[in-house]
Amino acid sequence: MSTLLRQLPQVDALLGSSGMASLLSAYSRQEVADTLRAALRTLRSDLKAGRLNQLPDFESAAFAQSLAEKIESERQPNLRPAINATGIIIHTNLGRARLAPEALAAMQAVGAGHSNLELDLDTGRRGSRHAHVERLICELTGAEAALVVNNCAAAVLLSLMATAHGRKVVASRGELIEIGGAFRLPDVIQQSGAILKEVGATNKTRAKDYAEAIDPDTAVLLKSHTSNYQIVGFTHAPGREELAALAHATGTILMEDLGSGVLVDLSPYGLLNEPVVSDVLASGVDIVMFSGDKLLGGPQCGIIAGRAELIRGLKTHPLSRAVRIDKLSLAALEATLRLYRAPHDPFSSVPVLRAISQSIEDVRARAERLTAALIASGFEDVSSLPSEAFAGGGSLPQQHLKSHAVSIGVSSFTPDALAAALRKARTPVIGMIRDDRFLMDVRTVTDGEVTGIADAFRGLRSP
Repeated sequence: MSTLLRQLPQVDALLGSSGMASLLSAYSRQEVADTLRAALRTLRSDLKAGRLNQLPDFESAAFAQSLAEKIESERQPNLRPAINATGIIIHTNLGRARLAPEALAAMQAVGAGHSNLELDLDTGRRGSRHAHVERLICELTGAEAALVVNNCAAAVLLSLMATAHGRKVVASRGELIEIGGAFRLPDVIQQSGAILKEVGATNKTRAKDYAEAIDPDTAVLLKSHTSNYQIVGFTHAPGREELAALAHATGTILMEDLGSGVLVDLSPYGLLNEPVVSDVLASGVDIVMFSGDKLLGGPQCGIIAGRAELIRGLKTHPLSRAVRIDKLSLAALEATLRLYRAPHDPFSSVPVLRAISQSIEDVRARAERLTAALIASGFEDVSSLPSEAFAGGGSLPQQHLKSHAVSIGVSSFTPDALAAALRKARTPVIGMIRDDRFLMDVRTVTDGEVTGIADAFRGLRSP
């Protein structure tokens, strides 16, 4: 081992060798030098650990090729586009909502230069970033006022901190939700400085449970939409109208965390029990919080809408600045909200809603096109079959959408190995494994991505 360690060449000597000439003509000297140093460190470590008993031929084309592959890998951005073939429309790990072209164009326009983010163009004085979307949110939800922060968890935290700090928040035991990443509602309430008062049972809570818990220290009645799980069987929860009447009679605030939040009725497409924001506010809820990057189909943000006097207090709270939305997300949100207004049809303009509402005939036709493209690329064990897709993003977990998937087997890969190889493609393809087969649900694949999937599969056969 010591002999081999002494034989490891210096970086400068390798850079001057003939084996590196082709690399230096294709890449910068700095890139080649850094990659060589990393390769030598790995070789040194492997020799010391006994994992290696001979050195590579540093003059060989194979060694130069290995360095070129590492340089190309380093040039790839860590965050890059991927093809979602999981059938989960709002996939948290894959970036949630696919943005509309109008939203992307708005981000480009605002990000490429300066903007009137906090400038009132009428007066020439400082303006509010909330003004760019507040009127649109109010128009679409019926709210008196609104503001936007960086995500829904921040919306809940700000709303509670500004209205209930040091006071009690009454919540049903059946609605103390946990969202992704093990963030739990009781913890958010504690961080806000409010005091949680749990009422009812896991499966049954009545209005009188809330009423009996209210005392002079109570500030908020908190309702949470249990969008990512269901309690079935012997259950009961009071209606919003009932809780609103109780809150208004006792001088407390009725607040609801909707989680996903949707601006249009999804029931015609088979997705039931997802409350529309305007209906929630019309029932008497004082403040509602929901996400912009889930069923609304926009960028990551948390939207707070409701009574004007309460929203004013949230806007002036010190935490509001810490969790405010950035200009690119604000531009994308405004553009997305405008797609809900005439002359647009949100079900054709907003990608999330388009994926939900597209007909099974269209989905099946896309599966057949992908099947044909893979067969044309030389893959034989390919078939199209019915599947089930889901809204995702913690929404409607027990409700599925009819869909279609493409199943493929590649003789030189196990299903797990195939999935791993496709994740490493220039544009990663993320599918699923079922019954020892690799499947791609095409409800979450666009027509333009069919070619990208075929290219990724062809890349499996490249040297």
